[in-house]
Amino acid sequence: MADILVLRAVRGNARNLDLSGKKLKRAPKAVGRLQELKRLQLRNNLLTELPEEFQTLHKLTYLNLGNNSFEALPEVLKNLKQLTKLHLFGNKLDKLSPSVIESLEKLVFLNLNDNKLTTLPDEINRLMGLQYLYVNTNQLESIPHKLCLLQQLCELHLANNKLKSLPHDIGYLTNLKKLSVPRNQIQELPEELCILRKLKVLDVAGNWLNIFPAGLMELKLEEFYFEQNPLLEKNLVSSIQQNEVLTLQEITARYILDELTSNSFNSGFEYYPELRKILKNASRCAVCQRSFLNTWLECVKFVDLTQKIRMTRPAHVVPVRALLCSYKCFNKSDHQYYAIAMP
Repeated sequence: MADILVLRAVRGNARNLDLSGKKLKRAPKAVGRLQELKRLQLRNNLLTELPEEFQTLHKLTYLNLGNNSFEALPEVLKNLKQLTKLHLFGNKLDKLSPSVIESLEKLVFLNLNDNKLTTLPDEINRLMGLQYLYVNTNQLESIPHKLCLLQQLCELHLANNKLKSLPHDIGYLTNLKKLSVPRNQIQELPEELCILRKLKVLDVAGNWLNIFPAGLMELKLEEFYFEQNPLLEKNLVSSIQQNEVLTLQEITARYILDELTSNSFNSGFEYYPELRKILKNASRCAVCQRSFLNTWLECVKFVDLTQKIRMTRPAHVVPVRALLCSYKCFNKSDHQYYAIAMP
């Protein structure tokens, strides 16, 4: 039956060919004769490789190899330079060939769901036009930092993996609109996530999160999913400590940061790169708004998202991280910050 379909396609110089669900163990070599072919469906078969003859499919833009038995990326993909959409879901891939990945420079959509991937190659950063990346239900333990160079990426789907963290470089994904990382082992979200001003949907349900980044409320989220996380609860803890002893470095850093804020500091500051590097990591006190260097007191504010974000379940407050510069600020009575009591 597949041979008949291919023969008809060859005679008609077809642009589309669907060979899905034909129990194919080998893809017909004659497909390589379809010089005008743009869309090829080979999903739901028993394929483990593609024939060399496919290298002539120079106009192919869409290829669906989902639900087959590929254990490695077919080398012939290197020649399909016009591919913009590639489905490889439901295979047995445990790694991706860097040389194949970096050759697919025009990809816009890549679906790698339901495989056995433990890593993604650094060469994925060569897919500069990629907008949609799906790697759900694999075995990823980390994300390569170079993935964050994909500045056209709009959606990143990483559900059901083994991720323990997200890279701080995620802030470079300036066009990201949807980030889906539910059912992983993520313990903390990076603050850099909160500079993604185009992010509309954030799904972090089913992780190991206790608290959310301080800049969470800066995001313009339309949908936010956070259920099944061991979030902090509002338990009052009194502090008997009233003062703290600051190091000389901290005192100096606070003085310099204050002067920089008032724009009265000597311009010679630019000649001290190591000092700039140290002060770059400064934080701002949630109470007095003054800058400080080392985290002195980590606190939490419980924020009601009911009026801000579309919720799929009854809304409740969520804990958002806040940093305070001193017990003096913490002990003031006109704020809503709670100290995080360590067990």
